[in-house]
Amino acid sequence: MTSRAVLCGCGAMAKGWLRALQSASDLGREVEIVGLVDIDPATAKALAAEFALEGVIIGTDLASVIEATRATMVFDVVVPSARFNVVSTALNLGCHVLSEKPLATSMDEAKALLALATEIGRVHAVVQNRRFISGVRRLRRAVEDGLIGELSGIHCDFFLGPHFGGFREEMDNVLLLDMAIHTFDAARFVSGKQPLSVYCVESNPSGSWYAHGASANAIFKLSGDAVFTYRGSWCAEGRRTSWESAWRLVGSKGMITWDGEETFEAAVAGNEPGLLRGQQVLPVPLAPNEDETHGHRSVLAEFIDAVKSGRKPETASDDNINSLSMVLGAIESARTGLPVSISVEGY
Repeated sequence: MTSRAVLCGCGAMAKGWLRALQSASDLGREVEIVGLVDIDPATAKALAAEFALEGVIIGTDLASVIEATRATMVFDVVVPSARFNVVSTALNLGCHVLSEKPLATSMDEAKALLALATEIGRVHAVVQNRRFISGVRRLRRAVEDGLIGELSGIHCDFFLGPHFGGFREEMDNVLLLDMAIHTFDAARFVSGKQPLSVYCVESNPSGSWYAHGASANAIFKLSGDAVFTYRGSWCAEGRRTSWESAWRLVGSKGMITWDGEETFEAAVAGNEPGLLRGQQVLPVPLAPNEDETHGHRSVLAEFIDAVKSGRKPETASDDNINSLSMVLGAIESARTGLPVSISVEGY
């Protein structure tokens, strides 16, 4: 049976969702967009026209559109400040929900949404689309296979200068809350470890076109005595890194580097005598499942399959709250100038 879905939030981000849905015939058979919701009806109408969504019901009130369309699924693509109201409304009306990140803007709101999803018995997940790319999946497999031994360090650099305009340039903590969560979530996924504490320095560098927090440097302690470091800026003009960050994994036997695009290098110690042992180059294994490497398309397919099968999706909210805790912990550390313990239970 085809699921009936309402898409809430019809701005630029929604186009990526719709392209993903329309790019795969199997997804088109599994879900039908029957409603569009936006505070500006003209924006919703323009989106419907651009993607040839004929017969969709358009409105400004999510509850009314859900009831009019008899939808069973909501795709939440609203700005973070509106997320709690949108998701709670959808869950209370019996819909499964897939949200843009972040899961919520506070741990209290996140926990409330998790509790509501459990109470209602609906699937609630977050679009962490960047863990559904080949590079991240390959790093995860290399770690699981023990290619470089026991993982002790993950180090990521993110330096770009995008001029978005719109809500991002008005946000507080823009890098940490809107972008760094992708790398934080991917680091947690690749390592298989849990965050324990964080120390973070956040700034808005000279020349920044953002209102607040365009740069951040964070050090996380992870379970298993591992460390994750993040250095990032969203107002760094010039030679950029990948949108996926530039990665270095350090293990007990060797290291893996990934430029966030196509280039991987892995090596363990060689057999040269003297101070430095040299290196033995190793191949980095391919992603175990090619179907899981198509970003938005893969995360949407995974969510839709979870709804059909009744299983928990990979990016279910009760797992994703751990990535949110990294972001909110970093923001709190930056605010206080002190290290912050990260514990979902402790918030």
